[in-house]
Amino acid sequence: MLFPDFTLQTDMGASLSLSSLRGRTVVLYFYPKDDTTGCTVESCAFRDLFPRFMTSDAVILGISPDGVESHQKFKAKYHLPFTLLVDEDHALAESLGIWVEKQFMGNRYMGVQRTTYIIGPDGDVPHVFEKVNPAGHADEVMAFLQGGLSAAQTARAAFDAATKPEVTTPRTPKATTKGPARPVAKKKPKSARKKPAKKPAKKPAKKPAKKPAKKPAKKPARKPAKKPAKRTGTKQRAQKRARKPAGKK
Repeated sequence: MLFPDFTLQTDMGASLSLSSLRGRTVVLYFYPKDDTTGCTVESCAFRDLFPRFMTSDAVILGISPDGVESHQKFKAKYHLPFTLLVDEDHALAESLGIWVEKQFMGNRYMGVQRTTYIIGPDGDVPHVFEKVNPAGHADEVMAFLQGGLSAAQTARAAFDAATKPEVTTPRTPKATTKGPARPVAKKKPKSARKKPAKKPAKKPAKKPAKKPAKKPAKKPARKPAKKPAKRTGTKQRAQKRARKPAGKK
């Protein structure tokens, strides 16, 4: 199977034809969208293994329906050292049959099915990785270039085993040579005794407030003793009588 030739725009705005890469192995990986979780994991894994791909004289090309500006931001954000191609009208994805209906949270939509094509130096396709798991994918591609399909499958299995969470199994009790275990008598549930309600603590009786000490009653002031009226003497009375006019009684 020969991969169809194409000419697409790169993240730099230039044009790139597949035929210009004849004589070198091309790893062309289709991904759905820039800067999404799975696509970022996959692209960063190719970035981390990029020096090893260079030693094998392989060219890494990422491709998605995103535009030039989106590719530039994605590439700069994660320091991707390889070229990203623009399949904005998803024409190439449709021609390869990987523009498919997808479903997420009950919503149906059209999108790219994550797929990687290994394109040989003469343009043939020795292998296609379909429905790619982005985590560990770069490792299996590198293994394929070095040792073929069996090496890729081994790399995938090793990656999955290394990242699989450990499942702890309950320990089974060791068998003993002693006789059958005696049945343990079941303890009868103790009848729940109602605890007597706690009496409210008596509040200490309030001490009566101290009455203010009575002040001693003031003694009434003594009135000055009346002086006895002076008795008029007999002489004075006689004089008064003498002063009266005669004839008046």
